[in-house]
Amino acid sequence: MRDERGWTYQDVVDIAARPTRRSADRRKAWKWEHWGVEPDAESQAALAAELGIPIREVHRIGWPGWLPDGNPVRTGFPWTRAGTLQSLDDTLEHAMLDRRGFMKLGGEALTVLAGQWLAEDPEPVAAALAGGRIDAQLVADLEDGLPRLRRLEARLGGPRARHLLAAELDTVTSVLKEASYTDPVGQRLLRLGAELARLAGWSSFDAGLHSAAQRYWTAGLRAAHTAGDRALGANILKSLSLQCCDHGLVAPALDLAATAVEGAGDVTPRTRAMLLLRQARAQAACGDKSGCDRSLSEAETQMARAATTDDDPAWLEYFDPAEFHAQTATCYADLRRPRLAEVHFTTALGLMPPAKGRDLATYTIQSARTHIALGDADHAVHLLERAVPMITAAPSQRNAARSAAARAELPFTAQDPKVQHLDQLLATLAV
Repeated sequence: MRDERGWTYQDVVDIAARPTRRSADRRKAWKWEHWGVEPDAESQAALAAELGIPIREVHRIGWPGWLPDGNPVRTGFPWTRAGTLQSLDDTLEHAMLDRRGFMKLGGEALTVLAGQWLAEDPEPVAAALAGGRIDAQLVADLEDGLPRLRRLEARLGGPRARHLLAAELDTVTSVLKEASYTDPVGQRLLRLGAELARLAGWSSFDAGLHSAAQRYWTAGLRAAHTAGDRALGANILKSLSLQCCDHGLVAPALDLAATAVEGAGDVTPRTRAMLLLRQARAQAACGDKSGCDRSLSEAETQMARAATTDDDPAWLEYFDPAEFHAQTATCYADLRRPRLAEVHFTTALGLMPPAKGRDLATYTIQSARTHIALGDADHAVHLLERAVPMITAAPSQRNAARSAAARAELPFTAQDPKVQHLDQLLATLAV
């Protein structure tokens, strides 16, 4: 971390001592770095503030894991085919090794990136000139694997699926770099790479590896842009918006979601409903009740217009009526309107198929928290007990953390018989 920023030991202790005006002896930093001495809480807070790391991540991860490593998430690549390949290469080099549980890119950097995506015009995909020829049939064979990968990621959970997705993305990136193909084939390959990067980002996000998720998503955004697929780029921005919401960066979350809605282009009604719901989620997180209600109303109108004959993108398959109601319920829950939230959670859970185990776990936990807000803690315990085997079947760091947060809201002590079995179950989950 020091080398990356060109800091001396004195620089480090000066930053650590600045808020409290304590002595700044450079030997302190030497001990931190070489003797395994842990800085006190005030020093860590000062360093985290300088580095842009949220203090809750300092507390959650602990010293020295919260320190940024020497491989920042790079976003300065050109919005061209060459820049996209550089971005994919950089992501493949670092993402699988990046175990950071916090976001390296702050909200301002993500907002700038989204603005570039919106403003830049994609250039034609110049055909590669070297390597063996790739025809449309081979691309079709590669594309045929996507539905299976989506199902596996949803059923296995992010921690298990991310290695497989990274390997698939590596294969497609190698073809893009080393083979020859026509412009249309090149566009399809870039679109495929963008979707694989989106999935790999989601699996990393689900595993709690937020820096890795940012690497995949920023590279995927560039690939979708180069392929001329505005809807896919908007879907990736939607994911970045949700990540910002999870980290309390509500203003950037709303900027990203609004940019996705604005920049998606001419999309199907169901696609627009999905994007509007992400905007509503961000508005709810910001406490913008009227804005959230408007977005929900428009999303409902778009969903009513959706038809099975629409040419929806394949990645939209997950967004069915159950997901629509679940997202709507989450907005109401965030706005502290638990009765409305529970109506939609009940509908969502009734419609959701058993194969969507991770989503069932997510919204069962969310429903439990709504029941706590409604004063029905006994039923909340029952719902949380039901969610644990779902999380075990489809591991998810986010769902494990949600379960722990819901348990903390229950009005029972650890000695209360009503929650002793629940606590035993929750202890089996790794948060």
